[in-house]
Amino acid sequence: MRQNFFQATLNLVKKIPVGQVSTYKIMATALGRPLAARAVGRALNKNPELIATPCHRVIKSNGEVGGYKKGKLMKKSLLKQEGIEFFGERVKDLDQYLFKFNLKK
Repeated sequence: MRQNFFQATLNLVKKIPVGQVSTYKIMATALGRPLAARAVGRALNKNPELIATPCHRVIKSNGEVGGYKKGKLMKKSLLKQEGIEFFGERVKDLDQYLFKFNLKK
């Protein structure tokens, strides 16, 4: 049975380690659908287990936090608790924290 996109997205986000982030675009590419970044966001928005399935670790490609069911402030707070540093509304030195699922640039 082929795994649906929603479940594949939730399974993939669980691979992002504490203290690291990925982007909607990187996740879409890792799922084999490089143009589906918005679909990744929609799938993560339906995440029924917010902390156990750490969708707060997925951000925009420009380093901004992006959306979150519990609000952007909560998402930023969770990331800060995991050691992610910010400069204003963006992750400071994004490359330092970026998890790429073994993808090549």
